[in-house]
Amino acid sequence: MRALIVEHNANLGGLWQRHMMRLGVETSLVTSQAQALSLLRDQFFDVIVLNLVLENGTLALSDYVSFRHPDTEVVFVSDSTFFSDGSIFNFCSNARALVPTATPPADLAAMVEHYGTLRRAA
Repeated sequence: MRALIVEHNANLGGLWQRHMMRLGVETSLVTSQAQALSLLRDQFFDVIVLNLVLENGTLALSDYVSFRHPDTEVVFVSDSTFFSDGSIFNFCSNARALVPTATPPADLAAMVEHYGTLRRAA
């Protein structure tokens, strides 16, 4: 199973990455939308962990994923309460969760493993 973490804070993204790797998830970490797009042009990921507060448009990246990789599951993380009403699920057809950035890394890794396993089983 492969996961992509798109998180502007490299230290936090690295923490998540280490927890996912302990579960056997092959994980790539990028800190910008441009880096993510570069990887997504050539590679497939089962799950993407995407921070909603990236510069240059997180929703544009999620639109790209929905169009080019419709089977990829997206777990959004955010410190903002902007989408706390659940409306993110109306904007991104492959959104599976919206969790706070402060979610324990082991819990986030378990979510990635869960959604990646479901996707592989389908």
